[in-house]
Order: sequence, then structure tokens, then C-alpha cells
Amino acid sequence: MGIVIRQSIRNTVITYIGFGIGAINALILYPHFLGKELYGLTGFVLSAANVIMPIMAFGVHNTLVKYFVQYKTEEEKNGFLTYVVLLPLLLIIPLFLVVSIFYDPIALYFSSKNPGVYTYFWQIPIIGFCMGYFEIFYAWAKVHLESVFGNFVRELLLRVLISIGLTGVFLKWYDAAFFINLTLLVYLIATVAMMVYAFRVRPFRMDVTFPVNHKEVFTYSIFIILSGSIANVLLDLDKTILVKFVDAEYIAFYGVAIFIATVISVPARAMQQITYPITAKLMAEGKHDELNDLYKKSSITLQVLGGLIFAGIVVNIRQLYLMMPPEYSAGLFSVFVVGLSKYIDLILGNNNAIIFNSHYYRAVLILGILLTLIMVGLNLWLIPIMGIDGAAIATLISIGLYLLAKLLFVVLKMDLYPFTVRTLYSTGILIVTILGFYFWEFPFHPILNIGLKSVLVTFFFMGAHYFLNVSSEVNGMLHLALSLFKRRKS
Repeated sequence: MGIVIRQSIRNTVITYIGFGIGAINALILYPHFLGKELYGLTGFVLSAANVIMPIMAFGVHNTLVKYFVQYKTEEEKNGFLTYVVLLPLLLIIPLFLVVSIFYDPIALYFSSKNPGVYTYFWQIPIIGFCMGYFEIFYAWAKVHLESVFGNFVRELLLRVLISIGLTGVFLKWYDAAFFINLTLLVYLIATVAMMVYAFRVRPFRMDVTFPVNHKEVFTYSIFIILSGSIANVLLDLDKTILVKFVDAEYIAFYGVAIFIATVISVPARAMQQITYPITAKLMAEGKHDELNDLYKKSSITLQVLGGLIFAGIVVNIRQLYLMMPPEYSAGLFSVFVVGLSKYIDLILGNNNAIIFNSHYYRAVLILGILLTLIMVGLNLWLIPIMGIDGAAIATLISIGLYLLAKLLFVVLKMDLYPFTVRTLYSTGILIVTILGFYFWEFPFHPILNIGLKSVLVTFFFMGAHYFLNVSSEVNGMLHLALSLFKRRKS
């Protein structure tokens, strides 16, 4: 776990700084500089682009991680890398042609409730293209155990550029409507930066001698397109459907709630950048015991770190909404519901990496398709009745069922189990923390209230975990942080 911990710490620091900047964007700059309607339209464009991203990437960002370790010679590796870089064009070119020919009917369908959608609909496939190839080049770097730069670009650079763009609106360099066009440029810059770095890690050498197992690689990529699409649909389909039933401003309210809840996933996003290729390597080498150990360690570590964030969000959420325009509090319920789904996802550790690198991904894919249909049905049923609260409930039910299905496959088919008695300890500490601090408010300004309560929650939550030695990895991080503090103090 040494390299995992080192790069995870770096990725976590970068990701938290990025999320801090993202919080400023989502909670302050977007609502005040862009306005509710354009904020909602921006959220729809990015969500729709994320839904089609797996198609644009052709699933090869996961394929690259799974198969790269199997090639031994430089010629085999060059042929494989050339193959996976060109493979997405098989879908990208036809998709762009279809969008070009049928743009009007497609765009008009999605803009029936919100006419402004029509103006910016053309950006969706282009941003999706950038997102897809960013993930491909990021995977290129990750298979060489270089995950930090890609995390920096995705979590930090993107948000800094967005902040600069929003500041331009405030300074009246351009109007708010033009900012949405700048969003496309930001994603293009990120993709080019990732490509340049990936080619520095390992130069791209065109070799059309495709790998001998190219049919197997192609088949796996097709399945990953579908499973990746399912994962993205479960994340962003709700906002895509919302645009058909509610005004764009409610998409902004829901988007803020989703952003707040997504902070819970930061530790997983940081750790998975390095655990994914290590999982692939352990599975390729048939090291079952080491894989099971990694599974348990990743699960409890993420549960502790994610639980701290979840508790912090729940006990501070009312004060946080006091600092925003009052109408945004319409998303308060969604924060709790979606936050719970993120926490459940977190405690499964590197479950996704295990499934995507096993031969059971096809079976899980079938379940995923069924659950996607359930999610679509739940959204179409609950959104017209409950609005954004209905979308949040549909998300929780769908993600919960999907995670349960994947967990059962790993446990029953692969004899891998992520939970121990320490899982119960951490869950108990989380419940006690929330019940103990949720109703406790200080008579201060919301920022002081949030800061003071967060310090108290952190000391109580982490202190309880440290005392019970729930996670040796987390205790190791605390020892490292304490030793660095003492060294600087001396």
C-alpha cells in the first residue's frame, strides 16, 4: 500500500484544493455571476456530455488499464496503444455525422421546456469528445503509475480556469451567455494538457501492427462502453431528464446539492487513480490474498475518510445554505439523499476496479442495464411529482441497487469481501457524530459556525477512529501528519 498511500495523499490534497475552488465556483461565483437560468443550462450541458463520454472514449480508458500489463515487448505495447487511441473514432465519426444531420429535431426535443438549451446543445458532443480523450490519456499515464498530474488537471486546473471565466463575467469582459462557450474551451485545454503529459510519460509511436488479441480488446471495450455508460447515467441522467420537466433554475439548485454531496467521493477519486492499475496487476498475476487485503484496506480507509466528510456536510448544511440565495435551499433534501448514496458507494473500496478487470463484467453489465431502465422509470415517475427531490430519491434507489448487485458478484463469485467488524465500528462512530453535532448550533456567523463545528467534529470523529484503531492506514496518515507538525514546530 506504500505507493498507494503516497500518491493517494498527493491526489487527495490536490483534489481537496480543487474542490475548495469548485465550492467557491458552485456556491458563490455561479449563483451570483451567472444567474440561476444560465447556471442550470451549464449544468445540463456538462451532465449530458458526461453521459455520452463513455461512447466517445469507446471504453478504452478502462481497456488500456486492464490489458497494458499483459504486453511484454515494446512493439506489442506500441501496437496496443495505437489501437486504443484510434478505436474511439469508430463511434465518434458516425455520432458527429448523426448530430450534424439531425441537430434540429434532437435539440428541439430537449429544449421544449427550456428554449435556451437549443442555443448550446451543439457543445454537448464536443465536450463529451474532450472528456473521453482526456480519460484515455489519463489512463495512458496511470498504467505507468503516474496519476498525480492527471488528477491535478481534472480536479484543479479545470476549476481554476472556470473561476477565471466567471470572474470575466463579473468584470464585464463578456456577458454571462458567452461564458458557456468558454466552458468548451476549458475542457479542450485540459485534454490537450493531458495528452502532452501522457506522451511525455511514454512517447506515442504509431504502429498499425495491432495486438494479436485485438478482437478480445475490442469486445471488452464494447462492454465497457455499456458499463461505463451505466455508471455515468446513474450519475447524470437525473439532470438530463430534469430539463424536460422543470425550469432551468431548478437544475442549478439541484446541481449545487449534487456538488456538495459529491465532496464525499473525494477520497475515492484520489485513491482509485492508483489502486485501479494495482488491482489490474494483482488480478493478472492471480494474487488473490493480496487482492483481498487491498480490497479490505481500501474499503475501511475510504469509509473513515468519506464518513468524516459526510458527517461534516450533514452537521453544517443548514449554515452553509444561509450563505447562499434563499431559493437554493430547495436542494437541501437532495444533499442528504444523494450524500447517502455517495457514502454507500465509498465503502465498497476498489470494487469497480475488481469487476472491470474480471470476466464477470458481462454479467454485471446486464444487471446495470436493468437498473438503468429502473432509474429512467423512477425519474420519469418521481420528477413530475416531486421535482428535484424525486430525482434525488431515484438516484439513491438506483445507485443502491447497482452497488448491491456489484458487491454480491465480488463476494459470491470471487470470494472477496470488503467488510470486517471495523466497518461496524466506523458506522457507529458516524451515527453518534451526526446525532451529537447536528442540532448543536453556535450563535455566530455561518462561516465561524461551520469552522468551529468542523474542528470539533474532526477531533471527535478521527479521535474515536484512532483510539479504536479502525484503520491502520488512517492511523498511519495521522502519525505522519503529527510527526511533520512536530518537526516544523521544532
